[in-house]
Amino acid sequence: MPRTLGVCYYPEHWPEAQWATDAARMRDTGLTWVRIGEFAWSLMEPAPGTYDWDWLDRAVETLGNAVLKVVMGTPTATPPRWMLDKLPDMLAVDAQGRPRRFGSRRHYDFSHPGYREECRRIARAMGERYGRNPHVAAWQIDNEYDCHDTTLSYSDAARLGFRNWLAQKYQSPDALNRAWGNVFWSMQYDAFDQIDLPNLTVTEPNPAHVMDFRRYSSDQVVAFNRVQVDALRPLTDAPLIHNYMGRTLTFDHYRVGADLDIAAWDSYPIGFLSDRIEGTKKEKQTFLRQGHPDNQAFHHDLYRAVGKGRLWVMEQQPGPVNWAPYNPAPLPGMARLWAWEAFAHGAEAVCYFRWRQAPFAQEQLHAGLLRPDSQPAPALAEAAQVAEEIAQMPDLDQATGNVALIFDYESAWAWDTQPQGADFEMFRLAFAAYRALRRAGLSVDILPPDTGDLSPYKLVLAPGLMTLSDPLRAALATYHGIALVGPRSDLKTRDMAIPMPMGPHLPDTDVTVTLVESLPPSDRIRLQGGGAFRHWFEHLEGTAPVHLSTKDGRPAIMGGDHLRYLAGWPDDATFDGIIGGLCDAAGLPTLQMPDGLRVRDTATMRFLFNYGMTPVDWNGTTIPAAGVHWEARP
Repeated sequence: MPRTLGVCYYPEHWPEAQWATDAARMRDTGLTWVRIGEFAWSLMEPAPGTYDWDWLDRAVETLGNAVLKVVMGTPTATPPRWMLDKLPDMLAVDAQGRPRRFGSRRHYDFSHPGYREECRRIARAMGERYGRNPHVAAWQIDNEYDCHDTTLSYSDAARLGFRNWLAQKYQSPDALNRAWGNVFWSMQYDAFDQIDLPNLTVTEPNPAHVMDFRRYSSDQVVAFNRVQVDALRPLTDAPLIHNYMGRTLTFDHYRVGADLDIAAWDSYPIGFLSDRIEGTKKEKQTFLRQGHPDNQAFHHDLYRAVGKGRLWVMEQQPGPVNWAPYNPAPLPGMARLWAWEAFAHGAEAVCYFRWRQAPFAQEQLHAGLLRPDSQPAPALAEAAQVAEEIAQMPDLDQATGNVALIFDYESAWAWDTQPQGADFEMFRLAFAAYRALRRAGLSVDILPPDTGDLSPYKLVLAPGLMTLSDPLRAALATYHGIALVGPRSDLKTRDMAIPMPMGPHLPDTDVTVTLVESLPPSDRIRLQGGGAFRHWFEHLEGTAPVHLSTKDGRPAIMGGDHLRYLAGWPDDATFDGIIGGLCDAAGLPTLQMPDGLRVRDTATMRFLFNYGMTPVDWNGTTIPAAGVHWEARP
């Protein structure tokens, strides 16, 4: 599939006389796509029901005349001020009961039916105007769901919607009381309208109550997105996209993605290193100007699964951002490396954010491809270099990865709801497993939790899955590779109760978790032959063979030839040893990657990415710092 580059552009920010010059310069840089419109509702509709499309018509025409393809964004992430006058209760409310006020963006409640209808209306109006425009070749719906912690709202609209959702699910208060275990602490309800939202309670709320609220809130994101999909589908044949974010887990991205054609995400490697990725001080310093060497790849692989095989990067960091605690500039070469890494992981398009740095408002310290004075910023030349390389590169067809990792959003909510340990988090556990696979030189596919076919993979990891889905359980029962499930997997019902008999309920595998314990940072569970578990350890019983034991003789991995259960959270070196042993048993070759060097195989090419600050010699080739190397796949 051909790869293309693009950029995010805001014609409303610049004099109209400048648009044609900008468009020609984008084309000459080698860009193909231009995203516009996603924050411009107040100009599209300056007063209720009064549309002004003329400026946007001219912008689309100007870009199209420069042979650029437009991604048209629906502007629903930034409702105009008049919308608040029309719908004064449309604001989301935080967990402390405070409204999220007007004055920035994303000031809406997913649950609010009136605002949802306004979004349907503006999406339909845009589709009627631009759905068949030859220059509009893709659509972005809204922008960055949950950015600024906006999925969970404790508003009156959410309270009413949640009660209705519960009534539909349980049909009677008695059924709800039984499912939630409300006999505990006298929490029974006599009617659905007695049920409040799980915030501002004296101590922790019932975990089943919290989980249902998390499911309800995720469903509201799905429904909000679907309203605009349904409005646009009859009016355009262009693909519909949403741009997700990094390490955002508050809604089920797979379910949102089921209604869309492509999954995109917004990649800010250096911002995320400072803001969202754990690491030692040494690691943070080593990758300060490059980003974590596995974070971008993880999200590429995750969103490729969310997009049913189709992936874009809608916003790629080109220079310092403005929102992280600290905002260093990338090393020279990183804007090129990040783009090629996305392409190697299946991205069809990479769009830099943004064309020109804004000299005003909240994001004026966020770099672009141009400086505010329109002079080239450092990343412009790197984008042009990537464009030239794309023109010389054969199409990159994706290949099935060596291994698979199963990732589940609902499990992330479960362990946030009842972490049992201050540093237990689903993302951290899954990311630790993913990093170990990458350090072994493996190309990873991430799969959803209802996966029913594991046969393409010799090795599958399923860490931290609250409950195994029926399709996955059936797939495990017939799987002929090696699957490593756990820790903290299949140990709860969907109502957040401990099942009887206790889990995990692995097919034809006699293993039971009898006790769980969380470990403070000062403690480790030592293993025979070296290595240790940290954060989490489970006591196992059963007749299944023991493949690894603790230093004091307790099972650490139990199971048969194909299906095994991991009883703890390995530290990095231990995870490397476990993965190496499993790969040997599965007949899967590994590569011991030097620090900072990572590999990704496509159908025909092998890509190597050096996130390190010094050159790396690899099989007779020197890969420079912040460098990319590709060769025919072995």
